[in-house]
Formats: sequence, structure tokens, C-alpha cells
Amino acid sequence: MNNWIISIKNILHKPLYAFLSIFSLSISVGLLLGIQQLDSSIQNQFTNTLGNIEMVVGAKGSPLQLVLSSVLHIDNPTGNIKYSEVEKLAKNPLVKTAIPISYGDNYKGYRIVGTTAGFPKIYEAQLLKGKGIENSMEVVLGNDVAQKLNLQIGDTFLSSHGLSENAIEEHEQSFTVVGLYKPTYKVIDKLIVTSLGSIWDVHYHEEAEEEEAIHREHKEELIHEEYEHHAHKNEDKEVTSILVSFRNPMGLMTMPRNINTNSNMQAALPKYELERLFRFTGVGVKAISWIAYIILLISCITIFISLYKMVRERAFDLALMRTYGASNFQLFRIVAFEGVLIVFISLIFGFLFSQIGLYFIVSLFKSQFQQEVILTFSTIKMLNSILIILIISMVSILFAIFPILKMNISKILSDEK
Repeated sequence: MNNWIISIKNILHKPLYAFLSIFSLSISVGLLLGIQQLDSSIQNQFTNTLGNIEMVVGAKGSPLQLVLSSVLHIDNPTGNIKYSEVEKLAKNPLVKTAIPISYGDNYKGYRIVGTTAGFPKIYEAQLLKGKGIENSMEVVLGNDVAQKLNLQIGDTFLSSHGLSENAIEEHEQSFTVVGLYKPTYKVIDKLIVTSLGSIWDVHYHEEAEEEEAIHREHKEELIHEEYEHHAHKNEDKEVTSILVSFRNPMGLMTMPRNINTNSNMQAALPKYELERLFRFTGVGVKAISWIAYIILLISCITIFISLYKMVRERAFDLALMRTYGASNFQLFRIVAFEGVLIVFISLIFGFLFSQIGLYFIVSLFKSQFQQEVILTFSTIKMLNSILIILIISMVSILFAIFPILKMNISKILSDEK
């Protein structure tokens, strides 16, 4: 009879041991592969989203919050800064591009970002159809926004105040869709892009209506004050932050410290802040990995006990096979094949568990942050993990079949009689 068939029958003969071995090993494999794939995917996604953004300038606060809100668009902004700072920064000879962004509104949970023509170039976004923004209150939709909301060119919608979906506080001025971007698999796919003027017009119109109501009640007292306020506001329009890239490394070395020290703004370096974030999350990744390795050891001990118990219980059968001409190597193969089958089945189920778990995690991430994580494999990490799993498993199998070498055939046969 074929050795593989004998091994399969041995596994089916003790289904509980086989199930426990396969289940525990599958869980450890799933945890190891899943957490490594998720960690690599998120890091790749965030790194790709940076594009050529080397520095972010915004209001004082947490630099990590500034990067998350202005680059990844998954947090609230730290505040606003004067638009005049954009013009001043753009004139600096060390600065290659200074792209302002301004937001504070959303449509059904998707952020509306007011910016300039340079913003889509950061993500290498190209138009799928329609045209770029030419007038106020025109928008170009990211690919995911257009698909999820089923919006087409020519459609109009009313924005809501705030960065989360809120249909109660809608603005009265409507936006018009004039273009759709091709999919980039970057953060711009989740954004509604418009001009800075559109953001200013929406909020200026809202404030103007409030002031007009007050003005009707106190016309004579407030007329002079209102004109002065409007004039001052036209001079001091605000943006949320500025996305900066430099002409040479000298700008990256000198400007962030200069801005943080000598202005009321803060400069944050996206790569540095994300690396710091990954160091924090890396602690959790390592913790889960160690848990997976502990489960792996327990599952390998279970495999060892199962195989060792099988060798001890079937010592007579194995001894009888030796008397009929079977070599020690053939007996090794019968027992080893059983362990190899368990490991192979566990690897398959473990990979399936990891993909199912990742699917739910990515879906949760997408629903919570409107961000889609593209799952990628780190081939080296995956091969290293599989190699470690195989080595530990093979060691447990070898220890389990070692008693075959010391088997006293005559004693076993005589005792059985």
C-alpha cells in the first residue's frame, strides 16, 4: 500500500488529534501571514500616498495630526493659516512647489478639498472624462467617489459642514461635477477636488447671510463696521495647510526648523512622522507575531505528541512491517508523511484564514476612514515566516519518529503475543 494512503488512514483514525493539530497550526500561520501582510500593505499605501510631498505647513498642534489630516486625509486639521503665507512660501528660492489645500466640508462622508491645479499632479491623477476646474463651485471627483455615489458629469450636490457625513447642516450653494479622475489607488480616489475659491465662496456666502441678518436689525450702527470686516477678510483668506516640495536637500534641512522657531505655524515632515507612527504600531505587530509564534510552538508540540503517541500505540504494527522487509527509512516515511500532511493542510487553511481576516479588516478600515488599502505581499517576509514554520514543524516530526530507531522488534513481538 502507498505510504501516503497509510498516512491518510492514520490521520483519519485519530480525527480529534488531527483536528487540534491542524486548527492550532492554521491559526498561527494565519496570524503570522495576516499581520505581516497587513503591516506591509498599510506602510506601502501610506508611503505611496506621500507622492513628492516633503513638508506640510499648517497651524500649531500635533505634527502627526497635521500629516494625517493633510496628506492621508484621515484626521481633523490642526487649524487654519493665512493664505498670504502660501504666497510667501512659494516665492522662497528653496521651494519647488507650495500647494495650498483648504477643507472643512464633505458630501456623504467624502471630503471636499479646495486646492490648486498642482494638487492632482502629486498623485499623478489624470482625467478619465470631462474637464479640469475652471470656475468656482466646480468639482472633479476621485474615481471611488464617482463609483460609490454614482455621480456623473453635470450632476450637482450640496455639501455639508464638517468632515463626517451630516445632512443636517447643508450649505445652500451647490457644486457641479465637471470631471472624473482615473483610478490611482491613492488617497485622491477618495476626495472631491475643487478650487480654493469654491471653499471660500461657500463659507463667505454663509457668513455674509448671517451678517446681513444682523445688519437689517442694526443697519445704522453696523454699516461702517461691516464694510471694514469684509475688506479685512478679503485680505486675510485662510487655508488649512500647504504641501511643499523642495528644489534641493538644503530646503528640507533648514526650512522646517526655521518655520517652527520663527513663525506661528508648524512644519511637519511626512516621512518622519509616518516612520514614527509605524514604530508605534510596530509594537502591536511584534506582540501579535509573538503570540502567533507561541501558538506555533504549542501546535508543533501537539503534532509531536500525536505522532509520538501513534508510534508507541502502533509499535507492534511497525515491528511486524520490519519483519516483512520494511526498512527503518520506510517506517520513517509513513510517520513523517502523516506530519507533513498535517503541516501542508495547515498552511493552506492558515493562508485562507489570513485572507478572510484581512478582508474584514480592510472593509472596516474603508468604512471608518474612507481609505482603501491595497493588499500587497512582502515575498521575503512571507518566505521567512513559512521557512520558520516548516523548520519548527520538521523538528517536532523528527523527534516524534526518533523512537523507531530504538525499537526492539523481538521484544515488541514477544510482548504482544
